[in-house]
Amino acid sequence: MVSLLIITQLKLQKVMKRLSSLVLLLMLAGLVQFARAQDTLKLSHQEFIAVVKKYHPLAFRYRLQNQIAKAEVQGARGNFDPVLAAKNGLKTINGTEYYKESTVELDIPTWYGISFNGSYNYLEGQKLNNSQTPGGLYQFGITLPLAKNLLYDKRRALLEQARFATQLTEAEQILLTNDLMLEAENTYWELVKAHEVLNLQNKAVKINEDRLSLIKKTYQYGEKAAIDTTEALSQLQSFQVKQKDAYLEFVKANQQLVLFLWQENQQPYDISQLIIPKESLTDNAAYQNYLSLIKEIDDLSLSNHASILMYSSKLNILESERRLKFQSLLPKIDLTYNFLNKENYASNFLPLFQNNYQYGLKLEIPIFLRQARADYRIAKFKIRQNQLDTDYKKQEINTKINSYKYLVVNYNQQISLAFQNTSNYQRLLQAEQTKYNNGESSLFLINARETKLIEVQEKLLELRLKFLRGYNQLKWTKENFRM
Repeated sequence: MVSLLIITQLKLQKVMKRLSSLVLLLMLAGLVQFARAQDTLKLSHQEFIAVVKKYHPLAFRYRLQNQIAKAEVQGARGNFDPVLAAKNGLKTINGTEYYKESTVELDIPTWYGISFNGSYNYLEGQKLNNSQTPGGLYQFGITLPLAKNLLYDKRRALLEQARFATQLTEAEQILLTNDLMLEAENTYWELVKAHEVLNLQNKAVKINEDRLSLIKKTYQYGEKAAIDTTEALSQLQSFQVKQKDAYLEFVKANQQLVLFLWQENQQPYDISQLIIPKESLTDNAAYQNYLSLIKEIDDLSLSNHASILMYSSKLNILESERRLKFQSLLPKIDLTYNFLNKENYASNFLPLFQNNYQYGLKLEIPIFLRQARADYRIAKFKIRQNQLDTDYKKQEINTKINSYKYLVVNYNQQISLAFQNTSNYQRLLQAEQTKYNNGESSLFLINARETKLIEVQEKLLELRLKFLRGYNQLKWTKENFRM
């Protein structure tokens, strides 16, 4: 019986040596893995946000869109540019010079639809028409619309619409940039959470390594049963698996963060090291600032939100289109008057319609106006659609803001409860450890308490991350308002 006990004890010692070798191999593998991870970069939240805002290609693209809109305004102004023209012509057949003509003209359009023009024309030849005036002739004239295009015309509409389009683009750029920044900021806090979960698992592994070492020593002294070493090793391996999984999640979070890191010339960073965040989920100013942020947003007017400003700019564009379409309902009556003066002749400007002048009156009236009436009705319907879209957008923004406020307040309350729960589980684990040291508990119960503590700690981190996401939603919603 004694010999059988000795043989059994020797077998257990061999098993324990093998288990110890396995633990050593796992520890060495972990050390190698984390030694590689020591080549890391530390990045603060403020530095990260500054890099994204300044160098991210999407943010740069949105700024370029503003420049495009401003260039379109410049192009629309070109419709009011003065036009200088010159012409020189000659016709001769069988030695007969029909005509020889040189002309210089200047046309000056104005904002109010009136056009001024002036020209100098020199004409000579043997086959001129009776209506043509030989010699040098000066001409100064004006073209005045009396109905259609008097109060509004296509040139004015294009310029106004380009200006409103610039405002629309600026509002859209605000929304798109802030959406990008919100996504980037949430990605950063995802990295922070993954890093803190990894630290939790690293700590758990270290505690269990020390516990296994202690239990092995107490077993060797005959104070603990062999099964306790197996229990300790099993718990250690369980945490090592979770440690590997946490490390993998941390690497994934790094890869997501790197997508937002770009250099000054919009080239991606080639980052081979792991990025370690400087901030933590626990020490964050959001927990103190969220109430004041909610109050600031409550004091803002929805009409100043970038989304509503977009619809307001679109309304201005549609209203400009409606005014232009209304002009098509009016008859086209254009008056043209030109003062004429022969070269080397005395100038007599007055009276205007007595001598040395040319005038014309042109009238156009579509009989049924079907196209004009249809276009005008469509323009009015589009304005109504835009108003409905604006009303819906206001309600949508208001609902989202209320939802974000509720989330932040609710998660803050859950964090308080989860923190207290974590403290309770910490005390339970300490009490169980004390009972175990006094021989009143088992390693199994300690492991159960420890596993539960890690779970509630991870749950607390998840709640903190959700709180910060809601806070970020509110913060970047506030940035969408034009102060």
